Amino acid sequence: MRMICWNVNGIRALYKKGLVEFLLKDGADIICLQETKAAEAQLPPELLDLPGYHSYFVSPEEKKGYSGVCLYSKQEPFKVIPGLGRQRFDAEGRTLVAYFRDFVLFNIYFPNGKASPERLRYKMEFYEELLEVAKRTVDSGKNVVVCGDVNTAHREIDLARPKENDRVSGFLPEERRWIDRFLASGFVDTFRLFDGSPGRYSWWDMKTRARERNVGWRIDYFFVDQGLKDRCRNAFIMPEVPGSDHCPVGLELDLEEWDDGHQ
Repeated sequence: MRMICWNVNGIRALYKKGLVEFLLKDGADIICLQETKAAEAQLPPELLDLPGYHSYFVSPEEKKGYSGVCLYSKQEPFKVIPGLGRQRFDAEGRTLVAYFRDFVLFNIYFPNGKASPERLRYKMEFYEELLEVAKRTVDSGKNVVVCGDVNTAHREIDLARPKENDRVSGFLPEERRWIDRFLASGFVDTFRLFDGSPGRYSWWDMKTRARERNVGWRIDYFFVDQGLKDRCRNAFIMPEVPGSDHCPVGLELDLEEWDDGHQ
């Protein structure tokens, strides 16, 4: 079972660059998009009803053209919840939680903390809320997949210039420590199960043409709980895919029951 995750930095802009064609050609079973920057009513029919997929969208309640996430799935979830269950975080339209037979999927566009101390505090509180909800879900007996733009590079290997950015939100000690805690609580950074090499990034600054020089950050992740670790068959980054300042990342799971057509 193949999943991809992509911060599209504006789904309508990427639609004009061939998003639908790319998604259908890739054929992933689950597609998670973040930073869509559009309400459902603003989307063209081709994005509202992607052939072969069930479609789900969430956007901010008030701030238009901001945040937003989207889920496409070939298999219909049991239920889809737009948020983590706290209005303070859910109002920004950052989360879709989908319940499948084999796992619960959290598709998240995590906050960015660069704008102000208040936004950094909001980001850290969002992190804590996600950790609590994800752990509670695992404790209830369900497997969990968390994917999205986490807006933090975990280790020095995860960005091109760690020393120059150790006081910048996205690589602050407290942000990195939260990922340490998340992993220590029983979750796995799936990409590092398969690839321990440097220079593997998922975001590049567009203003400085950093992508051409591969001066980037790995801030987009697929995490799974320990119960799914042994079912991970591949995790990958797709830097060759253009259109956004992020590139897609992916995960392949060995789930025999996924394709049998029964829920």
